[in-house]
Amino acid sequence: MAGAIIENMSTRKLCIVGGILLVLQVIAFLVGGLIAPSPTTAVPYMSVKCIDVRKNHHRAKWLMPWGPNHCKKLKDFDEAVSRQIEANDIVFAVHIPLPSKEMSPWFQFMLFIMQLDIAFKMDNDLKENAEITLDVSLAYRDDMFDDWEEIAHAIEIRKLKCTFGSPKTVESEGRHYDCDFLPFMEIGSVAHKYYLINIRLPVNDRKGINVGIGEIKDIRLVGIHQNGGFTKVWFAMKTFLTPSILIIMVWYWRRITLMTRAPVLLEKVIFALGISMTFINIPVEWFSIGFDWTWMLLFGDIRQGIFYAMLLSFWIIFCGEHMMDQNERNRLSGYWKQVGPIAVGSFCLFIFDMCERGVQLKNPFYSIWTTEVGTELAMAFIIVAGICLCLYFLFLCFMVFQVFRNISGKQSSLPAMSKARRLHYEGLIFRFKFMMLITLACAAMTVIFFIVSQVTEGHWKWGDITIQVNSAFFTGIYGMWNLYVFALMFLYAPSHKNYGEDQSNGDLGVNSGEELQLTTTITHVDGPTEVYKLARKEAQE
Repeated sequence: MAGAIIENMSTRKLCIVGGILLVLQVIAFLVGGLIAPSPTTAVPYMSVKCIDVRKNHHRAKWLMPWGPNHCKKLKDFDEAVSRQIEANDIVFAVHIPLPSKEMSPWFQFMLFIMQLDIAFKMDNDLKENAEITLDVSLAYRDDMFDDWEEIAHAIEIRKLKCTFGSPKTVESEGRHYDCDFLPFMEIGSVAHKYYLINIRLPVNDRKGINVGIGEIKDIRLVGIHQNGGFTKVWFAMKTFLTPSILIIMVWYWRRITLMTRAPVLLEKVIFALGISMTFINIPVEWFSIGFDWTWMLLFGDIRQGIFYAMLLSFWIIFCGEHMMDQNERNRLSGYWKQVGPIAVGSFCLFIFDMCERGVQLKNPFYSIWTTEVGTELAMAFIIVAGICLCLYFLFLCFMVFQVFRNISGKQSSLPAMSKARRLHYEGLIFRFKFMMLITLACAAMTVIFFIVSQVTEGHWKWGDITIQVNSAFFTGIYGMWNLYVFALMFLYAPSHKNYGEDQSNGDLGVNSGEELQLTTTITHVDGPTEVYKLARKEAQE
């Protein structure tokens, strides 16, 4: 009777905890969907064609597209031909942001893509596999009357991928090619109010530079930056969740250190998962409001990579430590086959990120995809990481299948037990299955919301209520994994409750001082729990 009462209390507590976490999860989605604006904003920019007739085109002078000191402009290239202005004397100027606006550190980053308006002309056709050479410069200032300060200057090459939907005849002259967008620039901070981009297309017939690229009419840029309102909501969530996870981590590790035994592998992995979650949560982004930290995007990628590598490793160890017939348990070396692909895949993605965003710290115009060698190298890293991920999920699915098969086999021994003891073990098995289902639900929700955010227009409108789907995805999934880690540490913390010698040797039929744990792994003060000992005995028989 005592065992049944205890099991009912534990199940009721589990339901209460699950209900609270579900409510918090809904709140996390609603914060993004109803409070936060869209995560990013795309702003189109049309470049202005400026005339630069200075000798040697000294870069100390910047050409402004508008304002009191704006450059001498060209309407089109026909005017340049009539005025005998050479292509090397033309500069495409773009001011960021648009007139009467200012950039803000709350925007966090700037990503630019380029679109070229190329017209077909019989005597200046676009060659196959043509490459365009860009002489680009980026500058900033914080006052409209200050001098421009250079941030970066580079000469970049981009491959043109264009199609022409009409026959290439005289009648088709003037029609535009349909060209793919080109990666142009990415910068990891928006520390200044105003930015200026000057783009030159140097022509050198002898070296074949910018020859056979068609007749370029205009250069358009699309700037993408994070919305300031979303940034504030995101920072607020991080600031709230950081102490929440820290508190549960301190409580969890204190419960472990009070035990007379050393921490077991699963307990260590859960704690490491909490550390990696805290590493993501710590809102160091607050400093980016006052400092020009262009490495924040790379740092964010590294933090996420550490967490997801730790999460994938936890799932493998979580399943392995519940395989009751496994001989090698409680040792990390026993999981090298499963954890190895995670390490290799994570390393490949890290190298890829360093080759892309690492180089962009010095040259924001760089892109690894613009050269054949860079593209092949990037694809090699991604393919290796993909293969490792596939191997990992094959291992994981096999281990999950084995765990559920073993548990089902052990359930055949339960009818021979007393009612109280049977209820106790059924509760343990139920809780393990419960955590597995929660894990699958979290993974499924991550995939589903990612797909929905990609295929929808970004928001849903119900009457007067507008729900930002993309914002809800970011805040909801971020909150979900925090709650997942919180639940793991709460439910798998060692218990220090004793239920007395009479109860232990009576209805429960277990050793004195045995704890009612939520895990079938080694969580008792003096050794394995009864479920594990029972399983091991049957396996040996």
